[in-house]
Amino acid sequence: MRKYLVTGLLIWIPLVITLWVLNLIVATMDQSLQLLPAQLHPRSWFGHDIPGLGALLSIAVVVLTGIAARNIIGERLLLYWEGLLGRIPIVRSIYSSVKQVSDTILSPSGQAFRQALLVQYPRSGVWTIGFLTGAPADEVRRHIDVDMISVYVPTTPNPTSGFFLMMPRSETVELNMSVDQALKYVVSMGVVAPLDRGAPVPRPPGARPRSDIEPVVPPVAPPLNRRT
Repeated sequence: MRKYLVTGLLIWIPLVITLWVLNLIVATMDQSLQLLPAQLHPRSWFGHDIPGLGALLSIAVVVLTGIAARNIIGERLLLYWEGLLGRIPIVRSIYSSVKQVSDTILSPSGQAFRQALLVQYPRSGVWTIGFLTGAPADEVRRHIDVDMISVYVPTTPNPTSGFFLMMPRSETVELNMSVDQALKYVVSMGVVAPLDRGAPVPRPPGARPRSDIEPVVPPVAPPLNRRT
């Protein structure tokens, strides 16, 4: 009974959490309909709300904004808008910080996490997963003669919070795994370990060895006892 309960939970928990997250995202994006006049709301036309319509509207606005920002007129308007926000004292600091982070993470040419690393943290002898984010600033490198790198060490199971460290490159180990695999490894608290491509694939119990991998050794018959 217990194993059936655990199996059912393993099937339903990821499904329920996925549906809950999707519902939260769609419900949040549906709030964009509040920006429209009351006459244009679905309730005014159909007598009830249409779930997901605001999400489609939000996606359309984002795509159209990206298309408009790609031409010359859109680029000039964007520069003018950023210059206008840069003149507002409080908004300037918030907008510039968020823009730098978003450009680093979402830009196709940017590399937020470049490499999965193995680093010793929080003390020597204790290892954890970190991500290479770049090199320290010039002001920092002027005071340090060692080849340093910038490393982000995420927390478990929420990788959006973590610690920013500047470590000697010689004290880190580059891992032969992708950033996505390393993130899954961190989020799962070490349960979902990435497969090592260099390791042999385990065979199920009782499976016969393949001739192209392992030679099949025929059984040797025991010697016959001859009477003299």
